[in-house]
Amino acid sequence: MELFDNLAIGFGVAFTFQNLVYAFVGCLLGTLIGVLPGIGPVATIAMLLPATYALPPVSALIMLAGIYYGAQYGGSTTAILVNLPGESSSVVTVIDGYQMARKGRAGPALAAAGLGSFFAGCVGTIILAAFAPPLTELAFKFGPAEYFSLMILGLIGAVVLASGSLLKAITMILLGLALGLVGTDVNSGVARYSFDIPELTDGIGFIAIAMGVFGYGEIIANLSQPEESREVFTSKVKGLWPTKEDFKRMAPAVLRGTALGSALGILPGGGALLSSFASYTIEKKIKRKPGEEAFGKGNIRGVAGPESANNAGAQTSFIPLLTLGIPPNPVMALMVGAMTIHNIQPGPQVMTSNPELFWGLIASMWIGNLMLIILNLPMIGIWIKLLTIPYKWLFPAIVLFCAVGVYSENNNTFDVWMVAIFGVVGYAFLKLKCEPAPLLLGFILGPMMEENLRRALLLSRGDWSVLVTRPISAGLLVAAAALLVIVLLPAVKAKREEAFVEE
Repeated sequence: MELFDNLAIGFGVAFTFQNLVYAFVGCLLGTLIGVLPGIGPVATIAMLLPATYALPPVSALIMLAGIYYGAQYGGSTTAILVNLPGESSSVVTVIDGYQMARKGRAGPALAAAGLGSFFAGCVGTIILAAFAPPLTELAFKFGPAEYFSLMILGLIGAVVLASGSLLKAITMILLGLALGLVGTDVNSGVARYSFDIPELTDGIGFIAIAMGVFGYGEIIANLSQPEESREVFTSKVKGLWPTKEDFKRMAPAVLRGTALGSALGILPGGGALLSSFASYTIEKKIKRKPGEEAFGKGNIRGVAGPESANNAGAQTSFIPLLTLGIPPNPVMALMVGAMTIHNIQPGPQVMTSNPELFWGLIASMWIGNLMLIILNLPMIGIWIKLLTIPYKWLFPAIVLFCAVGVYSENNNTFDVWMVAIFGVVGYAFLKLKCEPAPLLLGFILGPMMEENLRRALLLSRGDWSVLVTRPISAGLLVAAAALLVIVLLPAVKAKREEAFVEE
């Protein structure tokens, strides 16, 4: 009954006119960003962080959350119509969704993605509402040693679940940790790695890194692509509703994708991206029925399964953020940044000290998922028109918007230059095939790890054994070591590489 009482508080908060407006704005922006290839929710949330300063904390987080799960919906539109994933978790939707569009079945493909996403989003939110309170109770048993060990596990999880080379992922984590050390030492007050640049004594701005690496880096990469390569199926989207046979085939795929995404979303570094890859791999392994299209040739299960998985993963990735204060992926790392801007300490105390924010955010996700179905299916024509805007007009406007946003944060031109520098660095990462997400997690978790390690050592008077003598801390470190050993086993390594191969 307590759950229903809490949800009643949440819906009371979410159904205020102001919060409904911000939920709608978030969903609309998320869909818009998902539709535009190559920008993605990380870049958008990074761009919009300065805009949330003037908003109440609940409204700001409701809007940013709407952008995140809205982008999961919108990303499928470009994947199906243009053969370009709007964002990373839509990569596998391209394989069958685009082939369906080529056969004149773009409507059923878009409907399968939208309906699967809606169902998975609702189930993910129920899981979040049900499992967050007991996990919060557990989190109160955590001291500095346990938090440090949990962050070690989170970083190793991010390395293991990052696509591409393990060595590159580890390098990105270490680079993120190093960037997190720049600034003034909390204990001694001495400036570290600031190279006598006054602006660096407060550390490198989180928004500068996020906006540069993810926003400008992606924009430069997109401008390097020939515009002629886009083929938009504007005239072929008719007959949106899937057939009875389509529903029969996609329903089990939606259920499997939802279950898989809900579980993987909680894992550090996994979330929506890994969920969609894993779902597609499972669907391919399940035997096809007579008359069913081959995978890669327009099978509706190849759209419904991954799209359900990435939405369920997007919702459940809020669990570690809201209960433990640990971001499991780059978007959640940005949410930590947003909470910090509003003087909210992410972690178990959010639920007890600020229940309106905690439950209001959860309730807004149900409302947001409903808004997204209304935004995505009937308004598909508008999103198609958007895809025909030339890049040469679109991206300068986005760059200008980013520059204004980052300047308004501190009224400092140094931040604008930092974004530009990190934009070039981000483009270099893309060319070197280094996934930048682990860098952002390392940057966010680095200072938190250092603070908790120092606190644990202060309490134990310099005794390092405190990390292994406390049961929870020792268990987390053993889990981290086991994860590292397992992923280095030759058989597992080969399977991992196979899972991340795009067809």
